[in-house]
Amino acid sequence: MSRKRYSYIILILGSLATVSPFSIDMYLPGFPTIAKDLNTTIDKVQLSLTSYLVGICLGQILYGPLLDRFGRKIPLYVGLSLYVLASIGCALTFSVDALILMRFFQAMGGCVGLVASQALVSDIFPANKRAEVFSMITLVIAVSPMIAPTVGGYVTVGFSWHWLFIILAGIVLLMIAAIYFFLPTGQQPDRSVSLRPKSVLTSYYTVLSQPQFFVYTFAGGLATAAPFAYIAGSADVFMNLYKVTEQQYGYIFGLLAFAMIGSTQLNHLLLKRFKSQEIIRFTLIYQSVVGILLIVGVYNNWFSLIGLVAMMFVFLTGQGLTGPNTSALSLAPFRKHTGSASALMGSWRMGAGAIISAIVSVLHNNTALPMVGMMAFCSVVGLIILQLGTATILNRDRSEEQISVQL
Repeated sequence: MSRKRYSYIILILGSLATVSPFSIDMYLPGFPTIAKDLNTTIDKVQLSLTSYLVGICLGQILYGPLLDRFGRKIPLYVGLSLYVLASIGCALTFSVDALILMRFFQAMGGCVGLVASQALVSDIFPANKRAEVFSMITLVIAVSPMIAPTVGGYVTVGFSWHWLFIILAGIVLLMIAAIYFFLPTGQQPDRSVSLRPKSVLTSYYTVLSQPQFFVYTFAGGLATAAPFAYIAGSADVFMNLYKVTEQQYGYIFGLLAFAMIGSTQLNHLLLKRFKSQEIIRFTLIYQSVVGILLIVGVYNNWFSLIGLVAMMFVFLTGQGLTGPNTSALSLAPFRKHTGSASALMGSWRMGAGAIISAIVSVLHNNTALPMVGMMAFCSVVGLIILQLGTATILNRDRSEEQISVQL
């Protein structure tokens, strides 16, 4: 594969995986304006974020078997077309309840990009290159929060929040064209994959029965849910508590996204010296420590705006290390059920993100505590799952070795 073709594929896969993050980040600066325009509260507008995450969670479960049965491209065309229609619906709505519903369908369509991009990595690249490829895709994803909130802030101020969704629809239409002309087909359709409920459930059970998948998907899913606590609470914290403008909020959001960009490049270098397992464990340990410091600092009013942003920057640096490595380790055991495995992994990540973001909204108390508290919770519990899970796998492997020796 030529370097130019490699770059095109990474860009397209990264763009597919970015559809949902971009759809989340771009409209965050518009929360106050949307709430005012729809005669509601920011808390109610935040539910459109939760409904989006719920849609991603459910949608990925549906797309997993479809990607295995029909190949990668047909489900991509169908899902992204639904996204375009739902985006237009979001732009035309004039009630917060309708916006919440349209965001759900928007997510149901757009989430196919998350599942398909991960499955295509396994289709196109050898196993020893996948962690590196996931790092590159994460780099593309990480650029999204640098651009999306800034664009969203200017569009909201210069035009109206309705135009945010028109722009999103246009971007995805361009992606559909890029998929048609430049993206490899990947795994061919497999007619042996049944779409009957029993067969689908059996396929998912087979995936969940793989210990390596279970441990790294659940630990990694919680770890990667931490940014959703930040996303759910940041607009209120920075714009209402610290009184920054929509444009300033976009700059802060972009700066914090840069933390993830730097760490994806660092991960590329670390993989030359360390195993993915070692990188994940170290990252979760230091994020747990930083998360606890954030809770203590916010509770005692230690942080100015600059201080809070600096601590958040340090914490979010870890996201560029945990995501690519847990993805690679979760999917490594599979070949036939790659689509189902990708769907379950992505669904759990977004499901955890939906739960975490909803909890942040419920715990809203006009402080940054709900946001930083849930960020710390994700890292600490993710670390506990990782430690217990890897210890269990190690003990099981030792037991199997002893049995084989005795036989």
